Amino acid sequence: MRVLTPRIAPQQADEWNADAQKLMQPFVADGRVFNIFKTLMHHPDLAKRWLVFANHILGKSTLPPRERELIILRIGYLCQAGYEWGQHVQIARAAKMTDAEIRSAKTGPQTSGLSEQDQLLLQATDELHADAFITDETWSGLAKHFSTQQLMDIVFTVGQYNLVSMALNSFGVQLDEGLPGWDV
Repeated sequence: MRVLTPRIAPQQADEWNADAQKLMQPFVADGRVFNIFKTLMHHPDLAKRWLVFANHILGKSTLPPRERELIILRIGYLCQAGYEWGQHVQIARAAKMTDAEIRSAKTGPQTSGLSEQDQLLLQATDELHADAFITDETWSGLAKHFSTQQLMDIVFTVGQYNLVSMALNSFGVQLDEGLPGWDV
């Protein structure tokens, strides 16, 4: 974690206004009342609009879950977003990623033994993080494996989780109970 205490404390249910209560209702019903959502309840209008985009990236993207999670883990690691890493290690495991595959998101595109596709996904993430641009060589390689919609989803996934990482780090969102740290 970049900071050890929240800069914006997560709101508890008894602090939520009517808009926050309505927005949180599905998360409460599913038992998914995470610190990220409780922190965003300080600004329910922003949270409501952000969730539409975030839900596309996480649940409606054209990318297969494993490839999506590899990208998310890599950008979370590059941004040193401990909360993002912990949440998505669990999601990656649910997507049948091994711990070795998860660790490759730390070591990046130069990791030995990666498939060409994984190497390209990690390379694209690094390039977007460093320069907000995927080089022609990486783009051409990705285009051999992914459709146009999937290429678009790759860029938007990296961008979404770069944004989320900035927010989590800056707000000081702390790990939810039971989330793994960097030691995967």
